[in-house]
Amino acid sequence: MPQKAVPQAQVHPIPPLFDEHSRVLILGSFPSVKSREAMFFYGHPQNRFWRIMAVLTGCPIPQTVEEKKALILSHHFALWDSIGSCTIVGSSDSSIRDVVPNDLRIIIDHAPIERIFCNGATSHKYYRRYNEPLLGRTAVVLPSSSPANAAWSLEKLTDAWRVIL
Repeated sequence: MPQKAVPQAQVHPIPPLFDEHSRVLILGSFPSVKSREAMFFYGHPQNRFWRIMAVLTGCPIPQTVEEKKALILSHHFALWDSIGSCTIVGSSDSSIRDVVPNDLRIIIDHAPIERIFCNGATSHKYYRRYNEPLLGRTAVVLPSSSPANAAWSLEKLTDAWRVIL
């Protein structure tokens, strides 16, 4: 008989990625198990984030963490997540409980962020609940690049994500 997945308290292990030129902030919800293992954003091979970013920027799909960092920073993006810690079952956004948000002022106070986008509804939900009142800035929700969002093809996702440019 398979064991039932148990909720576990998790602390976000990945620092924000930005520099003094970052103008567009892209927020996920909380790193997946694969991302936590890789210690970098969108680490699950089926997540379409890096393919979307490659198409939008006209760059090759980055393979290494260094290539991913270079793609993000060279196009004046910033990456982080809405949630700093939570109780979660595996990588399931729907299981998230006991949320403590990331303090996005770490980025906002040190980069000329003009626009904020959330990768999926869960990220947007927690951004609106915790950071929007603090920052006084709205964020635009984009369809999730997660493999769980199978209803959206890569082409459809890329078209929707074009607004970040």
